[in-house]
Amino acid sequence: MVKLSKSNQIAADIIKKLKSYEGKVEIGITGEVREVADGVARISGLAQLSYSEMVEFENGILGVAINLEEDEVGAIILGDYLSIHQGDRVKGTGRLLSIGVSDKLIGRVIDPLGNTLDGKGSIDTEKYYPIEKIAPGVVKRRPVNTPLQTGLKSIDSMIPIGRGQRELIIGDRGTGKTAIALDTIINQKGQNVICIYVAIGQKASRVAQIVDVLGKHHAMEHTIVVVANASDPASLQYIAPYTGCSIGEYFMDKGGDVLVVYDDLSKHAWAYREISLILRRPSGREAYPGDVFYLHSRLLERACRKASEFGGGSLTALPIIETQAGDLSSYIPTNVISITDGQIYLESDLFYAGIRPAVNVGLSVSRVGGSAQIKAMKQVAGRLRMDLAQYRELAAFAQFATDLDEKTRQQIERGARFMEILKQRQFVPMSVEKQVILLFAGTYGFLDDIPLTRLAEFETKYLEYMETIHRKLIAEIKKEGKLSDELIEDLKQATVDFKKNF
Repeated sequence: MVKLSKSNQIAADIIKKLKSYEGKVEIGITGEVREVADGVARISGLAQLSYSEMVEFENGILGVAINLEEDEVGAIILGDYLSIHQGDRVKGTGRLLSIGVSDKLIGRVIDPLGNTLDGKGSIDTEKYYPIEKIAPGVVKRRPVNTPLQTGLKSIDSMIPIGRGQRELIIGDRGTGKTAIALDTIINQKGQNVICIYVAIGQKASRVAQIVDVLGKHHAMEHTIVVVANASDPASLQYIAPYTGCSIGEYFMDKGGDVLVVYDDLSKHAWAYREISLILRRPSGREAYPGDVFYLHSRLLERACRKASEFGGGSLTALPIIETQAGDLSSYIPTNVISITDGQIYLESDLFYAGIRPAVNVGLSVSRVGGSAQIKAMKQVAGRLRMDLAQYRELAAFAQFATDLDEKTRQQIERGARFMEILKQRQFVPMSVEKQVILLFAGTYGFLDDIPLTRLAEFETKYLEYMETIHRKLIAEIKKEGKLSDELIEDLKQATVDFKKNF
């Protein structure tokens, strides 16, 4: 047997490999990176690319085309943009940016691309939903008339939110906007509502705190948290709310009810402005690009209540906007106010005066109104808004007037008591039946002779008394959803009996 020399052996191996080689032709359009800056790349040679189509850089990182020009494409980079350089090859993937969805997302913390952040392992997804989608048309929708209870007395009684509504939470920094959203999420326990909390541009420590609070109150059992931290690129902060909305649409399409909180869209607009300026788009008012209204309208219009023949699910949106020094007339607040079905305006002065939640009744409104309330609540809270608005006017007037007539004095006294009983501690949502009973006591004048300093004590003991002695009355309100004449008399008698021993 002839022993081959080492060089001959290598040559034989090469010939063997060449014979077994099967050529694979990969057809696709490739381009190259012209320039890259702050998470945005400008690419040449991808003339056939579609808007929102994903591109793949040669190191495997993905991007999304959001700017289609005659000779180049602008793409946001979904990953470490520092590892992408001028001259790198880029290819189109032929698919739009999508997020993997499944029921297993419930209880998890993910980033806008669907990667887990809670250290509990990866999630098996059933299908992919595009993050950008055309909102359902008029024919597919039905009126909003089913309440979504927040558990907050001041909101459920005067600014009701319905399933499928878009209600803006607006106010200065540190006035309790996130607190209202968290209370609403906690109150959905046992209500068959899936909640999605989207954190945009917040500190990682703050998000960890929020996840911890939701876990302590057993709210993570029905909640998904989507996070794009302040330290994440603007590209991830830009797509985060669309990701949250797509996950919500998956559950809505299955006939479920979904609540999505966008916290907050001011930072979302900042991220989009940053991307647009890098892409050299013409800037307009406050340096925002011309399509910043469309940025939020195409997101919030996806919230709706679907007609039964199209699945019957609902998606409720609670966008949050931060104002500067209470200025509602600046660009982004006015835009989002015009897109939504009402707003809950939180005022710094009320917050620091100890009235929490610090809801300004005069500037807050729900355009769905009483349609999203149970009849019992409408019966006891019908005049509440007007009474409180009048109280604030009269209280301001009474500061300068020494002599007040009896009727004005009574109105001020009652208004002050309503302001007191509408105060509520954080993370203690109240069921709608208890809210009805408490507001009933106020509306029918049972609180008029209780000193203001003892109202908090009255509320606690009164609700305890009704829950132990008159549980049937609470059950009847829950079952019927309205106050019959007989039930009103029973409630009056129960309140009189309680006040004898208070």
